[in-house]
Amino acid sequence: MTLHRLIDSRLMASLLGTVALLLSACSPTAAPSPTAAKPAASATSSGASDAKPAASPAISPAASPAASPAASPAASPAAQVNAPAASAPVSLSGTAKLGAVFSQTGAGAQYGVTQKNGVQLAVDEINASRALGDAKIEVVFEDDASDKAPGINAFQKLINQDRVLAIIGPTLSNTAQATDPAAQSAGVPVLGVSNTAGGITEIGNFIFRDSLTEAQVIPQTVAAVKEKANVQKAALLYGNDDAFTQAGYEVMKKSLVDSGIQITSEQTFAKGDKEFSAQLTVIRGTNPDALFVSALVDEAVGIVTQARRLGMDKTPIVGGNGFNSPALMKGADTAAEGVIVGAAWNSASTNTKSQDFIRNYKARYNSDPDQFATQAYAGVYIMAEGLKNAKSVTDRQALRDGLTKVSNLDTALGTFSFTDGRDAQHPAVVQIVRNGAFAVY
Repeated sequence: MTLHRLIDSRLMASLLGTVALLLSACSPTAAPSPTAAKPAASATSSGASDAKPAASPAISPAASPAASPAASPAASPAAQVNAPAASAPVSLSGTAKLGAVFSQTGAGAQYGVTQKNGVQLAVDEINASRALGDAKIEVVFEDDASDKAPGINAFQKLINQDRVLAIIGPTLSNTAQATDPAAQSAGVPVLGVSNTAGGITEIGNFIFRDSLTEAQVIPQTVAAVKEKANVQKAALLYGNDDAFTQAGYEVMKKSLVDSGIQITSEQTFAKGDKEFSAQLTVIRGTNPDALFVSALVDEAVGIVTQARRLGMDKTPIVGGNGFNSPALMKGADTAAEGVIVGAAWNSASTNTKSQDFIRNYKARYNSDPDQFATQAYAGVYIMAEGLKNAKSVTDRQALRDGLTKVSNLDTALGTFSFTDGRDAQHPAVVQIVRNGAFAVY
């Protein structure tokens, strides 16, 4: 073989070897890169102290944990809690079955009835707008009768019989403290839309709420009253047999002390009481600059009416979240004029979504919505955002993880996010009753 032929032969062999290597590298059977990321073994909690349920089953066998978005590092709630809401097109299908437990009867019925209205309106709007693509939301409503035992029964039915994806409610914090542990144990996400007592979300990492806590609202209310009404001393009146009213009192007392306001008297009552003259007479004798009251609306009506009747018509009365209902003005009539209360929402807000909600609610129910209807309505839209993030309408774990990613969402409550502890984060407002309606204070 001549020299030039030998060179050509070796060159050809080299080229063929290079081609073979390139083809091998492009083959589907090529070995993975040593630096390829390994999938996460399980979804992580948004807080290290959260109690993890023993099991977090999907609604159907098709929604296996391996297929859940939580299985990939990109969907880790610990890393994505404050991520902006996704804007990608939604291509969900099927039915997201939600439970809603509200007080349709009992002491909390004034709130629960409007909450049910708010949820149904939101569900109808979301389904009609195809906001979830081909998927629809279905809601199973249950009455907790404003009490723990029927509330627990309602949760157990929804979890074990109806096999719901998640639960909205219950109405009262007292009931939530008894019902939410069952959902946490079963791995069912819960969104409280009116639970303001402390410790609710600490029940576990499947428990969320869109309702601002008393600890978030009352200090702002105390500061506003001290400045505008020049309050130097105040009396306290509260229900001592309910988690919500007890929590409100504790925050009120701390806020008054922290603000340097002297407490002249502390009086109590029980749920269902109708007569408050004895407590109010003692309070009047201490000549306070303001009266702070933590009560549900039925008792609030009696307290406000009787305080005015006893001559405390010039004393500012400051209520907790239980006062946030048109039932206060309806029951107390002109006696409610001047009552001040911290709130999560006010109908005077210029928020476009809030104004649209008010208009649509009035058209549907021929009445004005209250804060509780608004929180319930916004809660369904927050759930819908969680479903978009989860990319599933059947996987409870994926929805839990999807809810942790809800951030800067435009709602009727304003721009909404969850805190790292799954509590609500959005603007609060202090309001006063003027001409039979709530106005910004």
